[in-house]
Amino acid sequence: MSQHKVILLLGSNLGDKKKNIETALKKVNEKGIDILKISEFLISEPVEFASSNIFCNIASLISTSLSPIQLLDFVKSIEFEMGRINDSKATGGYTDRVIDIDIITYDELNFVSERLEIPHKKHLFEREFSKMLLKDLNKT
Repeated sequence: MSQHKVILLLGSNLGDKKKNIETALKKVNEKGIDILKISEFLISEPVEFASSNIFCNIASLISTSLSPIQLLDFVKSIEFEMGRINDSKATGGYTDRVIDIDIITYDELNFVSERLEIPHKKHLFEREFSKMLLKDLNKT
């Protein structure tokens, strides 16, 4: 099976945020997905919604044999298992969350479906905290 290089962005703004991210990364790794690099943790304000809960975020470079949709289903299952009930696509807006895992890039793939867009343009081009994490990931 061929391996694909993927960048994930993980964030949490409820509970023990850093531990939530570490738990999610452990679950990713338990699936046999190699975690090649991780950025430094970054604290940031909520984006596109109001909340008094600040975020802890991290970017991770992984290697996987999963297809983009298989990977999406897997990360969504981690979110659900960790207590995230409402997905922003389902609710039409952002809310506080125990864990959020976004697929940012998948090799050099351009992919658009109803459930997934790769690359994740908001994280690549619009959100400052994301650009900082991706820059940090690329220098490590």
